[in-house]
Amino acid sequence: MSAVRTLSPPLAALLELTHRCPLQCPYCSNPLELERAKGELSTAEWMRVLDEASELGILQVHFSGGEPAVRRDLPDLVAHARKAGLYSNLITSGVTLDQPRLTKLAEAGLDHVQLSMQDVDHQTAAYIANYPGVQGKKLAFARAVREVGLPLTINAVINRHNITRVERMIDLAVSLGAGRVEVAHAQYYGWAIRNRAALMPTLAQVQEATGRVEAARERLRGQIVIDYVLPDYYARQPKACMGGWGRQFLNITPSGEVLPCHAAQTIPGLTFESVRHRPLADIWARSEAFETFRGTDWMPEPCRGCDQREVDWGGCRCQALAITGNAAATDPACALSSAHDALRALADTASSEPPPDFVYRRMSPQDSKAALATTTG
Repeated sequence: MSAVRTLSPPLAALLELTHRCPLQCPYCSNPLELERAKGELSTAEWMRVLDEASELGILQVHFSGGEPAVRRDLPDLVAHARKAGLYSNLITSGVTLDQPRLTKLAEAGLDHVQLSMQDVDHQTAAYIANYPGVQGKKLAFARAVREVGLPLTINAVINRHNITRVERMIDLAVSLGAGRVEVAHAQYYGWAIRNRAALMPTLAQVQEATGRVEAARERLRGQIVIDYVLPDYYARQPKACMGGWGRQFLNITPSGEVLPCHAAQTIPGLTFESVRHRPLADIWARSEAFETFRGTDWMPEPCRGCDQREVDWGGCRCQALAITGNAAATDPACALSSAHDALRALADTASSEPPPDFVYRRMSPQDSKAALATTTG
C-alpha cells in the first residue's frame, strides 16, 4: 500500500512516559527489559512530540507507563496536549495520585482517566500487584476522579486468580461511577507470556466469565458500557491488533522509539526509529518497521485470499512470532493456522496445573524500591 498517498493519520498515540511503576503486575505489557529513568524523553522532547502528533492529525493521546504519574511534569504535558488540541487520557494505577495532584491535572485540561483494577478482593489484588493495600488506594482514587468531575473508565485485567469475580468487578465499576468498564483477559505478551502458566484460566472458566459478562450487559444496559476482550488462546478468529499494523495507532516508548504496537520490539530484524532523530509524521508514513506489515501485501496464504483480511488485518504479528517463530506467519489465533491447535494446547497445559509463583514485573529489587520512593517522597 502507498504510505504517502493513501495512508490516513493514526487516530491515537500511546505515550509511555516512563517504565517506572510502584506496582509489579505479572501481566504488564511493558517489555522485559525496562527503560531506566535516565533514558526517558525530557519534558521539552515530549512537548515537541505532542506538537508533532497534533500536526500529524492524531486526535487522542494516552499518557501511560509504567505509571505516568511518576513523572512530576505530567501536569505540564497534559496542559501542552490541551494547547495542541489533543484529547488526553490518563492510564494509571491510581496509587500515586492524591486529590490535590488530580485536581491539578483536571485544571491542566485532562479529559479522561482510565484506572486499572486487579480484583475486588483486597488480598488477591495485593498479591497480583505485589503492593500491600493497593485496593484501598485505588478505591479512594476512583472516588476522587469523580469528585473532580472527570469521566472514569475501569480496566479489569482478567486471569485465573480473579476470573470467578468478573461480575463483581463490573458491579464495582458501576458503584464507582465509571461510564465504561473494559473487561480484558490478559494478553500474552511482555511479562504476561513469562507468567502464562500462572495467569491462564481454563476454557470452562472463560466460557463461564463470558456468559456473566453478557448477562451484565443486559442487566446494566444504559448504565455503563462494557467492553470485553477474550484471550486469543481460546479464539477461532484473530483480532485486528491495534486496529491493524500501522493503520490507526502508534506507541512511543519512554526513550522515544515509535512502535506499531506495545510488543513490536520482540520482532527481530525490525528497526524502530526515534522521535529524537526523525519527525513523527515521517516515521509513521515511511519507516520500514511500520511498512513491513501494513496493509495486506505481506500476508501469506490463507490470509491473503481470506475475506476477513481487511477486517482482522492478519491479527497479531507478535503472537505469530511467539508461537511459530515467524512474525509473518498466520496468527495462531485463527482456526485456519497450522499452529492453531498448538496454541490451544499451550492454554490447556498452562491452565490444567496449579499456578506457579508469579515472576513480578521489575527492573531489579533495588529499582522497584527506588520507583516507589520517587512516587511517595
